[in-house]
Order: sequence, then C-alpha cells, then structure tokens
Amino acid sequence: MTSVRLGINPLTWTNDDLPSLGGNTPLEVCLAEGREAGFSGFELGHKFPRTSDELSRVLGRHHLSLVSGWYSGRLLERSPEEEIAAVEEHLQLLKQCGANVMVFCEVSHCIHTDQGTPLSRRPHLSDAEWQRLTKGLEVVGDYLRQQGVYLAYHHHLGTVVESEADIERLMDSTGDSVGLLLDFGHLVGAGGDPLAIAGRYASRIKHVHCKDMRFPVLDELRNRDKSFLDGVLDGLFTVPGDGDIDFLATLTSLRKSGYEGWLVVEAEQDPEVAHPMTYARLGHRNLRALAEQAGFSVNEQSSHETQAPSSVANTARFE
Repeated sequence: MTSVRLGINPLTWTNDDLPSLGGNTPLEVCLAEGREAGFSGFELGHKFPRTSDELSRVLGRHHLSLVSGWYSGRLLERSPEEEIAAVEEHLQLLKQCGANVMVFCEVSHCIHTDQGTPLSRRPHLSDAEWQRLTKGLEVVGDYLRQQGVYLAYHHHLGTVVESEADIERLMDSTGDSVGLLLDFGHLVGAGGDPLAIAGRYASRIKHVHCKDMRFPVLDELRNRDKSFLDGVLDGLFTVPGDGDIDFLATLTSLRKSGYEGWLVVEAEQDPEVAHPMTYARLGHRNLRALAEQAGFSVNEQSSHETQAPSSVANTARFE
C-alpha cells in the first residue's frame, strides 16, 4: 500500500504574506499545537530558525520532521547561475534537516503579496519570457537533483504560473528535473482541474498542498475584483473537508500513480477568526480520512527524521 505522511504549513497560525496575521504567535505554539493535532512535519515559515542546528533542535523538541520550504525564484530577473548561487543557503538548510523537496515559485512580477492589486491584474508572460523561465528552471532543477533535492514548482494565484494552461506549458516545456507541487486551492481558484493535472503529470508531482476553498468567497472576490490577500481575510481558504473542493478523486488518482511523499495542509486564514488549534485538528482528521479513503497508508511516525522516507521512491521515478 502506498504510504504518505501528513504535514502542515504554519500559515494556520502566522502568515508570511501578511505578517500582521498571527504576528504575536510564538513559533513554539505553532509547533506544539501542530504536533498535538497529529501532524508529523512542518513546512518552513518566516519565524523558523535559518541554521540547520537550531532548526533541527526546535523541530526535534516536538518530534517533527522538516517537510519542505518555500523559495522565491527570480529567474526572469537573473541568470540560472545567479539563481543557483542565491538558492544555495536554502538548499543546504533543507538538505541538512532532512527535507528532499524544495517548494519553488517564480515571484517576478507577482501581485499576491500586494493587497492593493486585484487578482485580475496578475502577470502574464511573453513567449520569450516563457522560454527564459523554463530553460532557467531546467538548469536549477538539474542542480537541485544532483544535490538530492527535488524542485517542486508551486503554481500560485497572482503569479506568472497560475492557470491550468500555465501549468501545462511549464510542464510540457521542461524535463523531469522540474517537478510539480499540486496545490488544490490555487488550481481550483484559477479555474483549473486538479484531477486532470494529476492524471497528466503524475510522475512529475513531487509535493501536494491540500488547501480547501469556499466557492462563494471566490465568486465575491472575482465579482468585486479583489486582491489575493483580501480573499485570505474574507475566508477564501480553509482546511480540507471544510470547503467546496472535491479531494477524493484526485487523491485516489495520485495513489494509483504511486505518489509517495507529503500531503500538506496549507490553509492561510485569519487566526483571530479561524482558531488555529481547532482548524489544525479538523484539517488533520479530514485529510487523514480522505487519504485513507483514497487507499493511502498514512505514516504517522513521530520521531524527528534525518531524511524524508520517500526519497528512494522519488529518486526511482525521477531517473
């Protein structure tokens, strides 16, 4: 039976794009509550230590593994060689703390961090920019793979790779060293179909974000031409099973394709409105049930890992 592990992103407690949300919540509270809710790993956020010794110690105190960490790429502004130099510190942190996936998103021209800019004004690339981005991603992806870490490209509302068509162009224009992070909320929010993407690019999917979405809030966002951050504050996102996205068919497709890795709850909400511990528990309970209905075996190993157990399987698919 194919095995997955359940992780969570600190956005449930404290927000990187809008630091005022949960700004006073200590990291230790996030980690303690996430572990109590049942998760075995965390993705990085802006409150985490940035040295491997400190990061390993703080995660180890809570018997948590490092799942992955976001990296803001700027391949449209600098050369692949400059990007490799810029990513090195982050790469080494992930490697030394046992994560084998890097969440990579091109943030040149992005508007998702600007509350004053509506999502309707998200950036679009010219053919020349597409070629520059995809060629650069292949160079960086090749380098990361040599280092034992997989590039998982994060399509994201308000960025240059947002829609289903964008994802298809990105995947079809790059080789296997450029993996994909499948994010349910961001893809559905852009009008895309997670099941179609999971079926077409199964061997390239290296990471999964399980973000649910409230469709009435999405309709309001589009109708009133609001920004991404306005959507977050309005309650656009929530944990799996608490919104309107159908996860089961896509998770079943991923299981049949042999996906092994992390399923991550990533649901940015206002912690003053959506009580973090309540939603962490709800997210874990619902995601575990969905994973098991899809036929996955859920590994809830609680020891602090030195290396993600899915690395061998991922390597076999990548070569």
